[in-house]
Amino acid sequence: MTLREILSTSFLFLLYLVLQILLARNLVLFDYAFCFIYIACILLMPNEIGLTWLLLLAFVTGIVVDMFYNTLGMHAAATVLMAYCRPLVVRSQIDVPGLETRIAFSLRSLGVSAFFRYIFILTLVHHTALFFIEASSLTLIIPTLIRVIASTLFTTVSIVLIQFFTRN
Repeated sequence: MTLREILSTSFLFLLYLVLQILLARNLVLFDYAFCFIYIACILLMPNEIGLTWLLLLAFVTGIVVDMFYNTLGMHAAATVLMAYCRPLVVRSQIDVPGLETRIAFSLRSLGVSAFFRYIFILTLVHHTALFFIEASSLTLIIPTLIRVIASTLFTTVSIVLIQFFTRN
């Protein structure tokens, strides 16, 4: 990565975190759909970053969000799980011939359908882990599944819309 790419990625990383803490924290639809756009920090990282660094960044991101949400590691656990599943999803879902290591995770480079699939699957992994950790019981399975599906759709659409308005 060049210095310009590192600075750009760092800026977007901080921007998504600030957007989550200041704005998206208050975005809730019908007490079921929550917007967690901070996961875009990890989802949009370049593919050439190693898994160890990705997991470390996911943990730090989750801990920062946990500090502001007062959730004691729930976001950190869900974000690390999502980051751990990311290479598997990239290998199985994204078909970019000849660019196995240099994939830019953006709407323009992947196309709408591949980008939406990639974001949707990993957001589903994150939200399933997050809401089932929060519920800590299977007695609330129906409301938890409704929250997972509604929040996954809300977060995925939010990330895709943000990508429409950026230059990437």
